[in-house]
Parts: sequence; structure tokens; C-alpha cells
Amino acid sequence: MTSEIPSVWARPKRGREQPALSREQIVAEAVKLLDSEGLDALSMRNLGKQLGAGATSLYRHVASKDELIEFVIDEVYGEVDAFSVDAEWRAGLTACAHSVRAMVTRHPWVAAVLGQVGLSYLGPNVMRLSNHMLGLFEKAGFSLAEAEKALSALLAYVIGAGVSEAAWLTSLTRSGLTEEEWNERLKPITLAAAAPYPRLVAAFSAADDGADQDAFDYGLETMLDGLAAKLT
Repeated sequence: MTSEIPSVWARPKRGREQPALSREQIVAEAVKLLDSEGLDALSMRNLGKQLGAGATSLYRHVASKDELIEFVIDEVYGEVDAFSVDAEWRAGLTACAHSVRAMVTRHPWVAAVLGQVGLSYLGPNVMRLSNHMLGLFEKAGFSLAEAEKALSALLAYVIGAGVSEAAWLTSLTRSGLTEEEWNERLKPITLAAAAPYPRLVAAFSAADDGADQDAFDYGLETMLDGLAAKLT
């Protein structure tokens, strides 16, 4: 039995790194592999081939595939760039929400791994984002305890919406069709399935190409409205 916590962020850093290869190189290449070929292609062997190194060389820097996934999650969170300290609280949170959503849709594989890595919130990029967003909630007038709850609720919405969109993008990529071709083929199937439900038929018939963005903005504004109401 071991008392170790199974997370790369919970153990001491490893010793001197192999000069020819760095952890940063490994993580950057892993993100490229995931973006181009998806989660199924990620293995230490495939990654070693991409880097021109053996899997053993990678294990000197990353102890397991699970650790590697923790690293790549934090790496892509580093792309979130909405950190204006002068922003009004609501505008600042809106900017963060859109930046997180954009990150998830740029890397659709994130949808499959966020729920698998329980301690990914310990990564430095994730913690930087969380700290910044907590500060925005405090600026609005929330206590720290309330700000933590509000942050969890907001991120649950943003990541959930992003994951749904990412799953759709993954299906689109696998189909080999353009978005327009996919929608043309899918719409009659969707309408046929919804035929017994007139409200769904009307909703699907009225949907346009901007529906995903409109739906995300509607949900985000509604959440922020609700949080703002709690302050009063």
C-alpha cells in the first residue's frame, strides 16, 4: 500500500534532465501528436518516434502516460490569455470564458481527458487562471468562499459547452466532410428523428450557422446574470 498521491504535481521534480531532450520538448510534441492524430495515437512509443528517441528516454522526464496527460492539459491551459488586471469583473470573466472555450475547441481531444485527471487543477497554468478568475469575483464583491463556488459553476458551464462542441468537431473531422456538407446530410436525418416532436422540428428548422456561438453566449450571460443577482 502506498500513500503517494498519483499526480505529477504531487511529487518532487526528477533529477538532472537528459541534455538532448527536455520535458518541454516532450510535452510540446505530445500536444502536436494529439492535435494531428487524436488521443488513441498517444503512447510513449509513438511520441518517442516523433522525437527521434526511445520510450526509455522519455521515461527519464515523464513517469507515465497519465503524467504526460497532466502535463499536456496544463500546457494547453497556458494558451488562455485573458488576464487583464484592469478589466471590470464581468467583462474579465467573459473574456476568460471565451478564451477557455477557444482552447478546448482548438484541442478537441481535451474533451476525452479532462474528466480522467483529477488533480489537473494543480498545474501552474490552471492555477494562474483560477487565481485570476477568483480575483475578478472578489472584485465584484463575492467573499472568497463564494468566489470559489461561483468559479466552479462558471468553469463547469464553459468546459461543458466546450467539450460538447469539441466532440462535434471530432465527429466532423472523422467524417472527412466540410461543415456545410455535414449539416446538409445531418439535417434531414435530425428532422426525421424529431418528427413526433413539433417543438424540436421547429427549433431544428430555425437553427442557423451561428447557433453554437449564440447558445454559448446566451448561457454565459445567463450564468453571469444569476451570479450578479446573488450580490444584491
